[in-house]
Amino acid sequence: MSQEITSIQAIEDLVGQILSESEDVFLVSVRIKPTNNIKVFLDADSGLSIDKCVKVNRQMYRTIEENAWYPDGNFSLEVSSAGIEEPLKMLRQYKKNIGRNVEVILNDDSVLEGKLMEANENLVQLEFIEGKNKKAVTVVKEIPFDQIKQTTVLIAF
Repeated sequence: MSQEITSIQAIEDLVGQILSESEDVFLVSVRIKPTNNIKVFLDADSGLSIDKCVKVNRQMYRTIEENAWYPDGNFSLEVSSAGIEEPLKMLRQYKKNIGRNVEVILNDDSVLEGKLMEANENLVQLEFIEGKNKKAVTVVKEIPFDQIKQTTVLIAF
């Protein structure tokens, strides 16, 4: 196993321990650049505050330094929200965004836009309008996860 994968696993385990007290906040992903820049992306069922990110960051930083994971102190740590522009990566994120408009890119690169109506372990249910004017019809389509390349939440202004 490479050092990078071991480090990612160690970071994920650490975040898991820190978040074990919070039912609301969860880990989305961890990235470690070759320059030892550690990026931790979190999300929460009811919104993620900056204060919570800061608290997790401080706890992680202290543990990394105390355990000398980077003996020279040669690392940087960023803990942040996954961000609205980031693709959804896990079922919990899909469930959190039910009722919102999303863009789904399928494996064949076709794109569907609509309201996320349901999400379970196997599929998502998307509602959208096909056709125009008098020929417009509301369609509900079930899309298995294995056919989805990427899903992002559409931001309405």
